[in-house]
Amino acid sequence: MKFERNTTIGEILEKAPEKSEVLLEIGMHCLGCPASQMETIEEACAVHGIDVEELIEKLNS
Repeated sequence: MKFERNTTIGEILEKAPEKSEVLLEIGMHCLGCPASQMETIEEACAVHGIDVEELIEKLNS
């Protein structure tokens, strides 16, 4: 799976649960929150002050 700005957190956790470690490492500790499931990578990065391109690169590596 290739991750993009519009990929939701829920899609990541469903299709590549091993990537949750990447999200936790950068400070996204709200993975269990129901609201986060529909949030896109871009939206989550904006909320957490994280560079979206950097995160996408880490998720796709």
